[in-house]
This record gives sequence, C-alpha cells and structure tokens, in this order.
Amino acid sequence: MRLQRRSLRRGGMLFAAAALLATLNSPVASEAAAKDAPKPTVVLVHGAFADSSGWNEVIERLQRRGYSALAPANPLRSLTGDAAYLRSVLAQIEGPVVLVGHSYGGAVVTNAAAGNPNVKSLVYVAAFALDQGENVQTASTLGGGDTHLLEHIDLRGWPGPAPGPGSLEGYIKPADFHEVFAQDLSPRETAVMAAAQRPAALATFDEPSGVPAWRTIPSWYMVAKQDHVIPPEAERVMAARAGATTVELDSSHVPMMSHPAEVVSLIRRAAGELG
Repeated sequence: MRLQRRSLRRGGMLFAAAALLATLNSPVASEAAAKDAPKPTVVLVHGAFADSSGWNEVIERLQRRGYSALAPANPLRSLTGDAAYLRSVLAQIEGPVVLVGHSYGGAVVTNAAAGNPNVKSLVYVAAFALDQGENVQTASTLGGGDTHLLEHIDLRGWPGPAPGPGSLEGYIKPADFHEVFAQDLSPRETAVMAAAQRPAALATFDEPSGVPAWRTIPSWYMVAKQDHVIPPEAERVMAARAGATTVELDSSHVPMMSHPAEVVSLIRRAAGELG
C-alpha cells in the first residue's frame, strides 16, 4: 500500500513537472518571457545636414514603451573619425544595443558596430549601408539611382586638417531645403531645420567604408520611396545585399520625423519585441 502511494505521489510529481515544462516552453510563455526581459538600449545616429533633435518624437515614443534611448551628436568630420567616436560611445553602454542610423549616420553605424558583440541589430532609416571600399557618393548611384544633391549644396571653408576637400564643408541651400530634405514636413518646420542644420565635411562623401557590420549583425531597413537625398533605388540595393528585413514607406528623406510611429515599430521589431 505504501509503495502504491509513493508511486502515485512520484507519478503526480512527474506529471506536474512535465506540465510545468510544457507551459514554460509554450509560445505564450516564451512571448511573456520576452516581454519581461530587459529592453536593449536604442542608440540613434543622425546624418548630415541634421542633428539629434530629428529623433525627438521617436525617442519620446520609445521612452513611453520603456526603452532607454541615446542620440549622440555625430561629428560629421570624417567617416573614420565619426565611426571611432560612435564606437567609444557604444563601448560605454552596458547590455544589448539596437543601433539605428539615418542617412550618412548609416555609414557611421556600419563601421562603428563591427566587432561589437553588444550590438544585436542594426536599423537603417533611409540610410547608407555601405559595403567595404564603397563611399557615400558611389553608393548613391546603386540600382541606377541618381541624386542631384550636390547641385543644392553650398560649400564653406572650415579649419580642417589640410587644404583641399578636408577643409570644406557642405550645407543644403536654405531655399532648397524643404524640397530636397523633407518635403512632407511643413515649410515652417523645414525653415527652422535649414537654419539649424549641421554641415558635413566634404571628405565624408568620398571616404571608403571599412568592413560592414551588417555582414554579421541582423539588419532592418526602411526605404523612403519619396527620398530626394538618397535615391530609393539605391536604398533597395543596399537593403537587399545586407539581407535586411525591409519595409517601404511613402516618405521623404526623414521618416523619423514624418512617420515616427512606423520607425518605432521597425525598431521594436529589430529589438525582438514585435514579430
């Protein structure tokens, strides 16, 4: 009788353990565990002719969802130097990182994330996902795309490292800024953006990229179908060769400002929060 009771108790315990294991391994439990896991830090990198304020609405939405977000100032002086600066920022962040780049900021994250095990995913928002040896200028022609950006640029001198391209920086002409950079924002808003734009050193246009981080880090890409800075054809080629999960949006060059909800959704997908 005692042996029978012990067997029953043992059988009941084994059944309960099996049931618990099945529950823990169920899709619902896995999804709940994922939601309870600490969220990665989202690092947002702006491009040329802009500053970190372009991420403001995205940051607010991420913070409301419990994410830590950081939008460092991109120096915009040289691809090598800008990537080294971002690399130092990333090295001081504990835990996993989702790294997001817009426009030229994509070239910077492509170089800065290489070899960093904490960067779990890359998100390109109408951005340059350069290949090794490629530069911003040549990448703009991929897929038969054609950009007329340089026709809308004013060049000014700055105390660069040496005479020549290194001592010139470019601004988008204020009269052209709305149509070139952000035609789906209000003219009043783009007038302020034009006045506050941060120029890029001319050297950033033709400096070749190093080994791209997207070769080893999963990537997501948002193609802006009405982009007048980076041709959408070029964006599609860069997204495809990076093997990126790609979405397309009827947006100007600044989806994070004109469509912040969609950008946040893509970031959440890259973070593993959404399927």
